[in-house]
Amino acid sequence: MGGRPGRAGPSSFSRGGRQRRITGPYAVLPVGRPARPALSGEAVIEVARAIWSGSVGFGLVSIPVRLWSATSPKDVRFHQFDRESGRRIHYRRVTGEEPPDSGEPWETASKAGDREAEPIEPAAQRPRGGPQEVSGPKEREVPYEEVVKGYEVAEGQYVMVTPEELAALRPERSRVIEIQDFVSLDDIDPVYFDRTYLISPQQAAGAEKPYGLLLRAMQRSRRVGIATFVLSSKTHLAAIRPRQDALVLETLFFADEVRGTSEIGFAGPPVEPAERELDVAMKLIDLLAADWDPSRYRDAFREQVLGL
Repeated sequence: MGGRPGRAGPSSFSRGGRQRRITGPYAVLPVGRPARPALSGEAVIEVARAIWSGSVGFGLVSIPVRLWSATSPKDVRFHQFDRESGRRIHYRRVTGEEPPDSGEPWETASKAGDREAEPIEPAAQRPRGGPQEVSGPKEREVPYEEVVKGYEVAEGQYVMVTPEELAALRPERSRVIEIQDFVSLDDIDPVYFDRTYLISPQQAAGAEKPYGLLLRAMQRSRRVGIATFVLSSKTHLAAIRPRQDALVLETLFFADEVRGTSEIGFAGPPVEPAERELDVAMKLIDLLAADWDPSRYRDAFREQVLGL
């Protein structure tokens, strides 16, 4: 970070809408950008950022809120290097008969969400249909502006879609999450839950009182709010529920995204066990019964890798 070290003001925390890393009381750096080595006794602090801001509405009540990621996966991810030179390995956009190997699942790769966030650039219109016959070498590097997307409708057959066509279909970003129904949380099979976000009231907008009203009402009724909204150019089904003294939003899979047991060849009920066998199984469950404490469980592999 160039310039003379100095204490950063609050505006540095959200400049450019990026998450920031604070190194001690001095430098404020974007997360992911190389920083100088930490000095003795100097702490490195991750500063979270809201991923969405808007309002939650139910009836005539509108609550200005922000959404925050509720989880922070600690997967160990590696970059790939050339053993001989020590240089990073990079991938290019090239045409070819086979796609490049994406590597092991724990290696760093671009996420689908990151690819969708790439700016839309003009591209020449392509005819719809399957792959066209081309001349010249089978493999060549393709500039980004010449890349189009294709949806596979049958094996080896694709419908080509241009960035302009996708941009015209993308839904507009939601400013309000309007609760449509209140349902019992027990009625939602956990298989529908996808990702969890914390909901905080926007303090400057005086949202604490209506936020607390919705929280206490949902706790007393033991119901959760169901809504749809657009986040990252995608329509999400969501459940807003109380968690301790805060509200959280769970994105849900749509009904046609959840598989039934018939899709795996298991359509009928299981064979009923004998009563004596069931009693033995119940005693084993009672023997292993415990209160839920997530801190009791650890990722031993990750700890061993980080200890290398």
